[in-house]
Amino acid sequence: MIGSLLEKIRKDKKISKTDLAKITNIDIGHLTHIEKGERNPSSKALKSLCKAMDIPFQPVLYTYDKNLTDEQKEYSATDHIKYDGIPVFSSIEGFNKCPSDMQSATFILKVNNDDMSTKLKEGSFAYIEVNTPLNNKDIGLFEYEGKLIFRKFIIRKKDIVLRADKEGVQDIVVTKDSPFYIIGKVLGSTSE
Repeated sequence: MIGSLLEKIRKDKKISKTDLAKITNIDIGHLTHIEKGERNPSSKALKSLCKAMDIPFQPVLYTYDKNLTDEQKEYSATDHIKYDGIPVFSSIEGFNKCPSDMQSATFILKVNNDDMSTKLKEGSFAYIEVNTPLNNKDIGLFEYEGKLIFRKFIIRKKDIVLRADKEGVQDIVVTKDSPFYIIGKVLGSTSE
């Protein structure tokens, strides 16, 4: 996945592969192998690529060991990865122990509403794995219309539905070309 994301970023930034190779001092053949997913960049190479494309390193690094399924490729998962920014937290409540079944969590976010009440109780803590493409029916944290929301990710033939559990909360129907971002996958939650 990291290769396809790097290729997308390079194209979004309108940087040719030749120019990127020159700027980073990475052989164009090696860069091609990285973008095709045939090789992973070293940490040093990845930092160099991020610096050359003027993007933060960590959001791209989170995609390092992820592989895309055919279904994720179909909905263009890399188009919905927020690679050009980092999360803003207005407060820190402290640190929680990370349960062994959620070791790939990147951060914990307190659930502030009951939209997903059957899976995420208001006031509970959701464990988020950042920049992870979602499979059908996964619960994710999304950025949609400038707001962060928890929803179930439903893949249909022609569109995607972001669905709340709470009755009366309307489905958000998007296409793979709609401007929504997958912040991460919800691995689980705890009450403390």
